[in-house]
Amino acid sequence: MVVRDRRRIDPETGAVRTRDATGPKQATAEAAHGNAAAPSKDTAPSKDTAPSKDTAASKDTAEVDGELRTQLAERTSDLQRIIAEYANYRRRVERDREAVVLAAKAAVVAELLPVLDDLERARAHGDLTGALKAVADKLTATLEKAGLTAFGSEGDEFDPAVHQAVQHTTSPDVAGPTVTAVLRRGYQLGERLLRTAMVGVTDHEPAAPADVEAAEPTGAGEPQDAAVEGASTGVADEPEPLLQAGPAVDHNPVQRDED
Repeated sequence: MVVRDRRRIDPETGAVRTRDATGPKQATAEAAHGNAAAPSKDTAPSKDTAPSKDTAASKDTAEVDGELRTQLAERTSDLQRIIAEYANYRRRVERDREAVVLAAKAAVVAELLPVLDDLERARAHGDLTGALKAVADKLTATLEKAGLTAFGSEGDEFDPAVHQAVQHTTSPDVAGPTVTAVLRRGYQLGERLLRTAMVGVTDHEPAAPADVEAAEPTGAGEPQDAAVEGASTGVADEPEPLLQAGPAVDHNPVQRDED
């Protein structure tokens, strides 16, 4: 007894059967071959061996994060450098502005120094009184407020950087070069030197030893001793007799014979 399966759909594989000249045997062989070629569920790749999408995504995220951190560090370094350059520029501009202002003040004050010298001489001679004294005080106070400072006083230590020596003496009373006379006061504006002080300087001179005495000249005391001796005895030296003129004597014999 032969049973032929004429169903168009294979009950095992679910594939559609085709009718051809070879008959049901060929269809059955092709169906069997198709079942052998199709991968089975057991041979499908497992989840453990296949690359995971989460792992790839995490790698991409790490790379992007690293690039962003690098760019952030570079931008931060550039920003810090720009801030430092701007701070240096601002300090340099402020320093230049202060130098210009100080130079302008120094130029104006330097023109007023002769006026201050005249007022100083008038004060020394007692002529600075009344309204002139009030004006001089206001002028001096204004210049001192602007930063003007006078220097150069008697007793100061001599400093060649700010003192101009025009006189020099020596004395054992000073320990070193000392200002003993001020001929013209010096002035400075802040730390800027406007004019040096014209002074007289006294330098140290070692004192002579106390056991050395000056020698007296020879014979200096004899006349004084003779005068004192004569005054004590009361006897005065008799003056020498004066020579008297006698009669003229002719010593020419020739002249006498002729007469």
